[in-house]
Amino acid sequence: MNAEVSEPLILVARDGAITRVTLNRPRAINALNTEMFAGLAAALDAAAGSNAIVLDGAGERGFCGGGDIKQIAFGGDPRALFGAEYLVDYRVSASEVPVVALMDGIAMGGGIGLGGHAAFRVVTERSRLAMPEARIGIMPDVGGHYLLANAPGRLGEYLAITASEMGPADAIALGFADTFVRSDRLDDLRAALAAGGDPAATLATFAEPVPAAPLLAVREWFDPIADAALQAVDAVADPVGATAALLQGLEASPLPIAAETAAIVRGMCPVSLVVSVAQIARTRAERLDVAGVLEDDYRIVPRLAVLPNFAEGVRAQLVDKDRNPTWVPERVADVDRNEIAAILAPHDAGQSGLGL
Repeated sequence: MNAEVSEPLILVARDGAITRVTLNRPRAINALNTEMFAGLAAALDAAAGSNAIVLDGAGERGFCGGGDIKQIAFGGDPRALFGAEYLVDYRVSASEVPVVALMDGIAMGGGIGLGGHAAFRVVTERSRLAMPEARIGIMPDVGGHYLLANAPGRLGEYLAITASEMGPADAIALGFADTFVRSDRLDDLRAALAAGGDPAATLATFAEPVPAAPLLAVREWFDPIADAALQAVDAVADPVGATAALLQGLEASPLPIAAETAAIVRGMCPVSLVVSVAQIARTRAERLDVAGVLEDDYRIVPRLAVLPNFAEGVRAQLVDKDRNPTWVPERVADVDRNEIAAILAPHDAGQSGLGL
């Protein structure tokens, strides 16, 4: 019998001073679905009285590869699914029992929503983090724009428009993680946390020196280009113009790395790029917290999820895997400003927010 059928998708176990919560869908890199969001909510309830919640993922491939995108793209109710996800993300961020997220291996999309807002965020030498939503026609969600907006310099924009991956050192340097622990010491770390005491002090005894972060060097050439574009055109007032200016700045640069980056960006969904650049700017301008960003996500992402670009992105990346989506429109300069205004608009009549 398939283990994913015979076992719960969320494993919850009290172990000494901690409650261990494990995402248990290893064949799908623990991709999150509606059943798992319900299980996570129940697990957070069950952890009351614990010294800490240790959140990890089953299997060797990773912590969490994201949400079960196929469930949304092909028949699911976007508002229901995203709403359940974002409420869990918020509860992790606001939990009175501190959450220790062990982001070993892959942590992308929805995995960032769970791990990136935890009180203690652990990465290992195997960790690979990313917000790759521009590849599939939506935008970084799960509160990701909070992390992107607070990354050093313009690295938030860089990650959003390139869907680049971070290794463990990058994740710590950019504010997506806090502590570097060797993967072969995770079992010992869990045991030490279960023994009680201050989780911060326990983590400090397992922390390894953090290697140099390669992405920080990107600032040397990307920040001047992005600053020139995004200071000339207000991304909140004119997100299409600002995103077009950023892409034009990359294309006009004499630096080969800028041209290479522009080629990568041109492969992303233009609507996704515009919306993400706008939301990073709004998050900074309004100084939104995690709750505020999740409320924005709940308003915007379900609108993106019903557009043809989302189904096309999922087809190209996850179904046919030809990595050759046909976006509508194909260029940032051709994105309809009225469409963007509708995507970013307040809730429709009769709809409400998450109430965070």
